[in-house]
Amino acid sequence: MVLEEGWRMGSLFEELEAREAAARVRVEELEAELAGLSGKLELTRESLERLRIARETVAEVLAEMTPEKPSVAVDSARPSAGDSVASAYAGAERQVIGVLTVPNRQPEMGTEVLPQVYRDIMEVVADAPGPVRAKQIVPRIGLPAETGKIEGTRSKLKRLVERGWLDEDVPGLFTLARRWGGVSPNSR
Repeated sequence: MVLEEGWRMGSLFEELEAREAAARVRVEELEAELAGLSGKLELTRESLERLRIARETVAEVLAEMTPEKPSVAVDSARPSAGDSVASAYAGAERQVIGVLTVPNRQPEMGTEVLPQVYRDIMEVVADAPGPVRAKQIVPRIGLPAETGKIEGTRSKLKRLVERGWLDEDVPGLFTLARRWGGVSPNSR
């Protein structure tokens, strides 16, 4: 009888060891699968974050490009150039292409035809005692003095020069366009 119990005990231990080994293999398999899924999850989270940043950046750029205007008539069936159109994406808008957001300056024009960010820039230049640089304008229009914001403002200043709103006699120094008598574009 002792032999029988010993044999049973021996086989019971062997069975437990076999089950333990199988469980260990399964744990290792699941850990490997979890590591793979964790890597995929991290990549997907990074992709989601990039998409969120891209959407916010596009919305910000479009908001800067869109001049303030009266709301569009409700009964118009198709959007016209320059109208903002609601998107299927939460909070996102798209700009209908085909409108010049910074028009070429004409004698009768005031800054009200410009998008808000350009009006802000024009106001800072008009209030300055002399020529101003992009890095001087950035904090005055409420942006952080970061390289990207300075470069973005510089490109807006260059666009205002191209369209006749500002002059740039010395590279990087901007003043109101003299062809309009150096008078602030707000006073017509």
